[in-house]
Amino acid sequence: MAGGIGSRFWPSSTEKTPKQFLDILGVGKSLLRLTFERFLKVVPAERILILTNQQYKDQVKEHLPEISDLNILCEPSRNNTGPCVAYTALRLYAQDENAVFVTAPSDAVILKTDVFVDKINRALQFVSLSDAIVTLGIKPTRPDTGYGYIEVNDEDVSEVLKVKRFREKPDLNTAESYVASGNYYWNAGIFIWKAKDLLRSFERNAPDIISTLSQDVSKFNTIEEQTYIDKVYPLTPSISVDYAILEKADNVYTIPSDIGWSDLGTWNSLHAYLRVNDNDVVNLGDKTYIENTENCLIRTSSDKIVIIKGLNNYIVVDEPEGLLIFPKDKEQEVKSILKQIKNKEL
Repeated sequence: MAGGIGSRFWPSSTEKTPKQFLDILGVGKSLLRLTFERFLKVVPAERILILTNQQYKDQVKEHLPEISDLNILCEPSRNNTGPCVAYTALRLYAQDENAVFVTAPSDAVILKTDVFVDKINRALQFVSLSDAIVTLGIKPTRPDTGYGYIEVNDEDVSEVLKVKRFREKPDLNTAESYVASGNYYWNAGIFIWKAKDLLRSFERNAPDIISTLSQDVSKFNTIEEQTYIDKVYPLTPSISVDYAILEKADNVYTIPSDIGWSDLGTWNSLHAYLRVNDNDVVNLGDKTYIENTENCLIRTSSDKIVIIKGLNNYIVVDEPEGLLIFPKDKEQEVKSILKQIKNKEL
């Protein structure tokens, strides 16, 4: 899934060029490219679909020249992940009624690729043999308030654990209790499901989505698909697949997975991923000079000198689009402030 705006990475990520197309890690490859190459170890390129907004189709082709136009599914509107996943299931079901597939965000970092591939293959096998939805669960290393959580039975020691319930992003005290209990995992947003079982789940739990998209299923996997999707997709409700399906389904399981995962959904998560020195400063500017500065992420353009002194617990990001200087512990407010600014400009 590569259609998000990535507003929490503003000003580096913009609606024109969102974070999945950025080399946010400084490794010479975009997050989308890294995700694609990771899945090439599971399936060949012709079996990988890219779900994106129609305005990003050309950027997808630029970053993934191996992908054919038929494998780029373009959403005409932003309706969250519920309709996105349902659309994918309908397309795959039209190709193969027994199709099993993985949905994954394009902007996560996974360091242990071999372990990831093994967990995905185990999940695919489990789902192919049962009516089940499987997600990869990440053992929390800290009480993070930016992630959703998965609760399991603390007495279950099997490899595939039955999910008791999904928990939304908690406050700090709640997150601390989750970590202390030992029976919670971070929700990595990586799901494995069988197309026909998932479609039945949509029929039970989110019928308005599936009834809208399946008005004429003969259009899927044909040259008429895009025209049809352009017509019906904007009529679906905007809702996440978590709310639409996962929180209502009783057949969800998780596989605990130590895969070196990081969501990279915020500047804070990037800071946590990259910090290596004693003062917890991540300096991503070639001409940025710092003194007496601690616990900061600093990303500046390389064509000018930047001097920072005496700063603590801040995010500083300087891009042509804008300048962000914001307390790290209040980072969640950036998105709402940007929305306020946009509303004022309209």
